[in-house]
Amino acid sequence: MCASSACGWQACLARGLAAFAVVVAATFSLPAVALELPRERAVAGGVALVELGPALVAPQASLDGVPVLVAGRPGGWTAVVGIPLEAAPGSLELELRAEDEPPRRLPVAVGPVRYAEQRLKVAPGKVDLSPVDLARHERERLRSAEIVATWSALDPGSLRMLQPVPGRRSGSFGLRRVFNDQPRKPHGGMDIAAPTGTPVVAAAAGRVIDTGDYFFNGNTVWIDHGRGLLTMYCHLSSIAVKAGDTVEAGARIGAVGATGRVTGPHLHWSVMLNRTMVDPALFLAGGG
Repeated sequence: MCASSACGWQACLARGLAAFAVVVAATFSLPAVALELPRERAVAGGVALVELGPALVAPQASLDGVPVLVAGRPGGWTAVVGIPLEAAPGSLELELRAEDEPPRRLPVAVGPVRYAEQRLKVAPGKVDLSPVDLARHERERLRSAEIVATWSALDPGSLRMLQPVPGRRSGSFGLRRVFNDQPRKPHGGMDIAAPTGTPVVAAAAGRVIDTGDYFFNGNTVWIDHGRGLLTMYCHLSSIAVKAGDTVEAGARIGAVGATGRVTGPHLHWSVMLNRTMVDPALFLAGGG
């Protein structure tokens, strides 16, 4: 209400609209991205950053029907797109839905990349599975598919992460792996060599959504950081958290071990966006 009784309703309305215009202008002048984003590398297994422009409400983005994380502010939104390791060079289509606008599609260019090959020798039973182990692996595969599909409304506290354990990176993301002369899926994480028992910490704040002992991954912890951003920690000698726990970045979640299919003690660390494993090095604070 105006302070002066002489002020008519038209003047009040005009002043209100002017004040609203100032607020809107200030809102749209905010930085385009509220969070520090991962480094962009638009190749298979990498991350593409797609500018979506300004909007009062964040647009909804998806890739092949899978929701994609959107970060930013009304002044400018960015889709943070995980590119599948099996993606061929060319272009993917990002599906976009914004308030009061018809759906549209944006191209996501995917550049060429060639990952090295790694040959490993492990116990024969870890490659040619017995019927019992094969049945176990199938149960775990279905369970993992449910975990991978996690989508929560949590806001990631950061899109930059801590290296979960100090040590030498003994394996690179994307390696084409050959176990006992048999080709298998590319390596979907970062291996960090460290002695058994070395503390493993959460790379970023989030909620623990699964822990367990898996045939290939050994003792494993999954953390949900919000909006399809997940991390996985494998081959642990011990687990210090349980499903439902909330953890801060740097909180101890377990210890390095050699459980599952391994050639020695190390941490296998994976980062997932829109249900696809992407290179964890792109998320490391300080440039990886």
